[in-house]
Amino acid sequence: MQSQREQWLEARRSGIGASDAASVLGLSPYKTNVQLWEEKIGKTIPSDISDNPAIAYGKAAEEVLRELFKLHFPEYTVEYDEFGMVYNPEHSFIFATLDGSLTDANGRRGILEIKTAELRNGAAWSEWSDGIPQHYYIQVLHQFLATGYDFAVLCAELKTSKAGNNVNYTIKHYFFEREQCAEDIQTVKQAEIEFWEKVKSDTKPNLILPSI
Repeated sequence: MQSQREQWLEARRSGIGASDAASVLGLSPYKTNVQLWEEKIGKTIPSDISDNPAIAYGKAAEEVLRELFKLHFPEYTVEYDEFGMVYNPEHSFIFATLDGSLTDANGRRGILEIKTAELRNGAAWSEWSDGIPQHYYIQVLHQFLATGYDFAVLCAELKTSKAGNNVNYTIKHYFFEREQCAEDIQTVKQAEIEFWEKVKSDTKPNLILPSI
């Protein structure tokens, strides 16, 4: 009998999840759109990265950061379902598993996304000081698309190291309103529809390379 996690992993292969979205647009630093397509048609098997130290740390820290978020923002009701999947009502291949579902005092629904990152240079710090990295923004857009929710909060724990092994941890929060992202959400939606059509028709997509 399949475990709940195995069922969840199998369901992830039947559509596009938030962690896939940047690859669909050719904007992921980890995987191309062609590599993702090969995984979705079953030609290749996704690598198991659960033992990667950074991934393992992020998973362990998620629960702690979610509880801290509740303390920092008591105005939100926070719900969490580890293997819960939310599907776009029009396109069921578009889904998301959230780090938390939020409800504000006015009854508006929101997304909680939690990240951990180690910033090793000035360029990495600049990405987080002026906003969030592009592939994480696309992930939020996908979650808007899957859920139909009104707003999103990305909670990030940022690790920096200085001379003398002095390590600093900073928690930052980034807020997004759906209506302000509406055009970008539509861009992601169209790209994912076109990508999934190629999965269904077993048609290899053209490789999308990031612009220089």
